[in-house]
Amino acid sequence: MKNISVIGDGAMGSVCAMLLCEKGLAVRMWGYDEKQLAQIKEKRENFKFLPGYKLPDSLVFEPKDSEILKNAELIISAVPCQFIRPVWKRLAGFTDLKTPIVSATKGIENDTLHRPSQILSDVLGNHAKVVVLSGPTIAEEIAKKLPATATAASRDERLAGMVQEIFNSPYLRVYRNSDIVGVELAGAMKNVIAIAAGIADGIKIGDNAKAALLCRGLAEITRLGVAMGAKEQTFAGLSGLGDLVTTCISPTGRNRSFGQRIGKGQTVKQAIEATQSVVEGIATCKSVIDLARRYNIDMPITESVYQILFEGKSVSAAIGELMARKLKAE
Repeated sequence: MKNISVIGDGAMGSVCAMLLCEKGLAVRMWGYDEKQLAQIKEKRENFKFLPGYKLPDSLVFEPKDSEILKNAELIISAVPCQFIRPVWKRLAGFTDLKTPIVSATKGIENDTLHRPSQILSDVLGNHAKVVVLSGPTIAEEIAKKLPATATAASRDERLAGMVQEIFNSPYLRVYRNSDIVGVELAGAMKNVIAIAAGIADGIKIGDNAKAALLCRGLAEITRLGVAMGAKEQTFAGLSGLGDLVTTCISPTGRNRSFGQRIGKGQTVKQAIEATQSVVEGIATCKSVIDLARRYNIDMPITESVYQILFEGKSVSAAIGELMARKLKAE
């Protein structure tokens, strides 16, 4: 494979393009906003989502829907979860279903409660070949070529292995996984726990509390995931525990930083306005609560985040209720 098309000009789309260009592949990038894409092309820098990192001279920017997927041998979908459906409805008529799609999106669609791979299958048909790329992959660290790991997940091991080979590099080690359900759910739900971790940082309640938050957060993520058909061990791996830890401790993480602003006293509206890009955990929180109710799974931390974000509950009241819950076995 030599011809790669990247759908989405955000931070993850940009670092994927940078890594693959470096490997000598022919990479083209498309963005929803043609004007913004032209500005990125002119500056040779993703000034909005990944400022300070030069994009490769070999990277081609293609604004035309009818051209971006032409002759593509691999497609990378790096569009925020709530926008996958409209973007791919727009591009569906130009898509060759024989071309594998790497989904680099984390989230759960509101209303349908579908994972990214399910949305792609909805729009393109069940024959779409989708591989999920997930894990603790902070875009800026990959741009800096700091050592990182990721998981390529697909029920088709040959396809997962192909994506593993394409993305593996001296600074990004890629593993395979057949549990696409668990990998996607873990990548989505950890963003909700990261908002809670940011709130904990903002109000400075200590490392003991944050450690408990991560452990109990992982427990409730795992409960829901297993109820939905995922493998329990997936949540102890890179796309589960690994991604959760990274997202909850990174000073640059959007979800943690958003939560920290709330913990420091900003309103939800103010915290959203202060964030440059999409905070996936906000929309995902709604979806996870709906899934928890559908599967009758107890998710007290996620419920508390939901109440803070959408019902106006104070942080102190949410913490008080969590600490006062009925005692139980771990």
